[in-house]
Amino acid sequence: MERTIRYDRRTESLVFGETERVYRDVGYTMHVAELTSIKATDFRTALANGMADGDEVYIVEGDYEEFDDEYTPAGPVSFLQRQGGLFVRVEVVTKAHEDDDKGSPEALYRSALGPYLARHRAVLQNVEMVADQATSPWVWEFDIECSLRLRTVEDLYEIGRGAIALLDAFASGHLTRETTLDLLRAGHADVLIGQPEGPWLDVKSSHYDLDSTQGKISIAQAVSRFANAEHGGIVVVGMKGKKVPGGELIHSLHPVPVDGKTLRRYQSALEQHLYPPPDLLDIECHVTDGQGVVFLHVPPQPEELKPFLVHGAVVDGQVEGAFISIVRRRGEGSIPITAPAIHSTLAAGRALLRRGQIPN
Repeated sequence: MERTIRYDRRTESLVFGETERVYRDVGYTMHVAELTSIKATDFRTALANGMADGDEVYIVEGDYEEFDDEYTPAGPVSFLQRQGGLFVRVEVVTKAHEDDDKGSPEALYRSALGPYLARHRAVLQNVEMVADQATSPWVWEFDIECSLRLRTVEDLYEIGRGAIALLDAFASGHLTRETTLDLLRAGHADVLIGQPEGPWLDVKSSHYDLDSTQGKISIAQAVSRFANAEHGGIVVVGMKGKKVPGGELIHSLHPVPVDGKTLRRYQSALEQHLYPPPDLLDIECHVTDGQGVVFLHVPPQPEELKPFLVHGAVVDGQVEGAFISIVRRRGEGSIPITAPAIHSTLAAGRALLRRGQIPN
């Protein structure tokens, strides 16, 4: 089978399709759009055949024709050849120095990236500060080794891009649902302090009362709000919020007791009171000495599963077990799904069953 990329010893170039990339002053360069059709295993072989240890292939994200070796920096993700292996190298600019008084941040970086990389079948092999500057900010390099099986070079590039987003979030606090989940898994919930609650994030300082029906309904409603919303969300138990003008901010950590039965009790409460079960719902925790945070991650749900129904409701402080409640997240609050919306969904489904088509 013909390789998707190869090294041409005669011209000392990388050849893929009808494209040929020759060695430039900075090394070999490619455009990000060219990575889609190149197999990762072929890429490793081509680099091993034509590059010395430590040589890199730099990836240009902008206009390739305008790229200039001397004046235009390549993107923050490159590929490194070392001893026949292929590594994704990412660069992150931070104010952290390797000789900080509080100790080198390398251990924190490794901890923050660990769960993310494990989820993507990758491992962090090397972390190093580029010591060519006298003052902050400093550049750190991270070398990531990925499983190449059934992957394109674009897949590896996206893993590198995700690592950068996570490290930037760790340094600056600008978070997404995905990076927040990875920070929680790595035990860095403190990065959330000062961040606003919003359309995809909700915190609670203590456990839901899972010994009571009201508490079980409450957690089911909390999850259903995100399941019925467009972008999903995360419920974090073990952090305090604080009301401020215009909303609510995450104020502090407030670890809760966690034992071997905690996650199962949350799962059981949802199984009893939430229907249908959300796709790929994760219930996890990070615990130290029996105290920690519990977090429930609700990915965006298929429209055909909505609305998610909660069996039971709390009306004027009283539990109404026969009621059905439907809510979804909007901003920092919740809104009920209206009767017309419910009726139109039911009517469309019945029409589809009866006539094989949905009415206008």
